[in-house]
Amino acid sequence: MKTLKIHTLEKGWCDKDAVLLHAAFQILVDFVEQERPGERIDWNSDELHAHTWKEIRDLYRWWTKERPARKDPLDDKRLKIPEIEFKEIPGADLLEMVEPDRRKYAAYYRALEKSWELEQQWEEEDQRNLHRLVDIRAALWT
Repeated sequence: MKTLKIHTLEKGWCDKDAVLLHAAFQILVDFVEQERPGERIDWNSDELHAHTWKEIRDLYRWWTKERPARKDPLDDKRLKIPEIEFKEIPGADLLEMVEPDRRKYAAYYRALEKSWELEQQWEEEDQRNLHRLVDIRAALWT
């Protein structure tokens, strides 16, 4: 039995959509790094092979270099992040979150908005590239 070790996931719980993405690209990384198809296959034998080899290299580069270089604006160490505060709700045993001052934390709220936009873009990019990988699945053998 072959075990797939996914090196790009941290220990602990992970939603299955992320596991699927990381597992698929770990297979690609293992294929490129362990089976070394660039040395074993004539990728210039025809147009389909040449296109497939370009896709393999592009996807490998995206997964190993470009995707890990993503920068979330909320990770900026200089960003002043508001503390979460709560107040009592009169007549109830409940607490209500107090929204931080938007002027005082304007940079945080701008970073939060940008982070949401990037998260959506990155999700779409992940999905597109996963589809590209599935499209060349049949070529991942040596």
